[in-house]
Formats: sequence, structure tokens, C-alpha cells
Amino acid sequence: MTHNIPLSPRPRPLHALADGRRRLMTAAQLRAHGVSAAETSEQCRPGGPWQQLLPNVVLLHPGPPTSDERLHAVLLYAARERTSGTAPGVPASVPVQPGGEHPPVPAYAEAMITGLAALTLHGFSAAPPLSALELIDVLVPRLRRLRTTGCARVVRTTALPTAVELTGVPVAPVARALADAVAELTDPGTVRRLLTEAVRGGHCEPAAVVRELNRARLLSRPHVVDAVDSLVAEGRALAEQRLYRMVREYALPEPVWNVGLRLPGGPHLGVVDAFWPEQAVALELDTRAHRQQEDDAARAEHTRKREHLERLGITVVHLTPRKLRDCPEHEAAVVRTALMAAGDREPAAYVVVLPR
Repeated sequence: MTHNIPLSPRPRPLHALADGRRRLMTAAQLRAHGVSAAETSEQCRPGGPWQQLLPNVVLLHPGPPTSDERLHAVLLYAARERTSGTAPGVPASVPVQPGGEHPPVPAYAEAMITGLAALTLHGFSAAPPLSALELIDVLVPRLRRLRTTGCARVVRTTALPTAVELTGVPVAPVARALADAVAELTDPGTVRRLLTEAVRGGHCEPAAVVRELNRARLLSRPHVVDAVDSLVAEGRALAEQRLYRMVREYALPEPVWNVGLRLPGGPHLGVVDAFWPEQAVALELDTRAHRQQEDDAARAEHTRKREHLERLGITVVHLTPRKLRDCPEHEAAVVRTALMAAGDREPAAYVVVLPR
């Protein structure tokens, strides 16, 4: 009687393991291919065909790693191991696709590139090229048992942000990457250039950057505070330009710009970015981006001013730089609706408009 006994899969030849586009494997992945720890050590001997780039991460060629290989090696080192025994974030085999295309992007578990390397991937001209970085920052949960080693610098966080996928690599959002980069930088000029490019290049709004800097407790450093002042001024100027453009492109009535309001012979009511006297509509841009305690005080003052103006019959339209950037047509419609509704309201109190 003949029994059909399944045969174990035959291990691939060692030289065939390096045929993929990305020639990196972890110790777990090599074991899945039938390569023992002893064979791996033999291949990684000095002068051998492989090299151990990071703990448990093997580069399957003898030459220096490319920037792409360094990025993925750091992610392989930091990503959480799978219970299946395969390499973290990488399937047991990564074949080259027809036509020479890259294989599917692996989903690295609980790890993403951050700091200067992430800013380079986001396209920052003020960030150095990947080849010039001695260390690549990788963001992981706080309780992970990892240490900085080789080209991998471990950055810990209590809550991982949602990664952005760039060139097949999970990358921290710009604001978080900026905070992690600034934490390691001491040159004021570099910090200022990075923060300014974040706003001027449209990568993120100043408030998001300052929130991350505050969360990282970096706002006690004088050179960071100076750079934040420049960042807020840059963001304010860009937001005002977008506001001017919105009014003109969507054919809104021209307001009086950047004025103060007060009651005749009475107290000062505050400053607004635009005011339509005939319709009694005021517009404010929220470009506040300071420390938390300062932001709370500014928010309370803003609320008091808005409530006072509305009690006088003045409609206050509140816009943010992000909304102006992402949906100017919608924001123009909000302003137009407020202007058109003026005829249905009781006449507002008379106020004096003061040039600022």
C-alpha cells in the first residue's frame, strides 16, 4: 500500500535569496527559508557575501547599503515581530513583480520613520539627503524593548500617530517628524529653516507644529522659541494672503482690512481682520499658535470679544488658515451667506472703525 507523504518545501539556494529588489531579511525570515543561525553567521563572516546591518537584520550583499536599504533595515529592526514566525512587516518571500516593478509595500507593525529622515522623505529642501544621515530616527511605542544601535535611533511615544506612506516607507506626519528632528538639533538656523519650510511649503499649519513642540517640551529652549516666533509670523502672512485672494477670486464685496472697532466714546471692542460696515459683518483669522497656557488665555479673550460684538448685532465669521487653504470656495460661501443675511437682522449698534 502506497501512502502519499507530503514533502517539506525545499529551501531556496542561498544565492537565490538575494535576487529580490530589496535584499534584506531578518533572522526569522531566513529561518523560514530554511537558513539556520549557523549558516547565517557563516555568510556574515568578515569578507563574506552577507552582512549583519542591525541586530537580526541581514543585508544579502557585501557592499554598502543604499539609502532605501538603510530605511527598511531600521524598520525591520524596530517593527514588532509577527507571531507566525515570519519577519516583522515582510512576507516570507518578496518576489519581483512582472515588468521589474517593486513588490507590494510591507506593513511594518508599530514602527515608522521620523525626524530628519522623515522630513527628507516629505520633500524638505532644508533637510539633508538620506545618504548624509548617520542615524535614522524610528518612532515606536514607549513600552517597546528596543535600544538605539547602528544606524537606528529609537524614538519613543505614548501614542503612535497615523503614518503617511512615502516611497513605500511608513513616515511620521510632518508636525511630529519636525518635533523629533528639533529635539536633536542645536543650530538655531537649521531649526528656523525647517519650521519656516513646513509652513511656507504648505506641509502643515503653525498650530500643529507648535502643539507637537509643546507636547515634546521643547518650547523651553530659547532657539526653538525664536524659531516659533518666526513660524507664527510666516503662518500669519500666508493666511492673510489666502484671505485677500479668497475675497477677490470669489467676488466678495471689498471690506476694510485689519481694523479696530470701538463704541463711540466707549471702550475698544477689539481688532478684526476684515469688516463690512454696511452689513455689520466682521471676520477673524485664528492664527494663534503659542504655548498651551497662552493659547487658553487667548481663546478666552477671543470668546469674550466675539460675544460682545454679537450682542451689539455684529456677525463674527471665524476662519482658520487650514480651511482657507483647503476649501476657500466653501469659506467664501460662508462669508457671502453672512453678508446676505444682514438685511434680515435688526440693525447693529453704531461702531467706530479705526485703522490699525
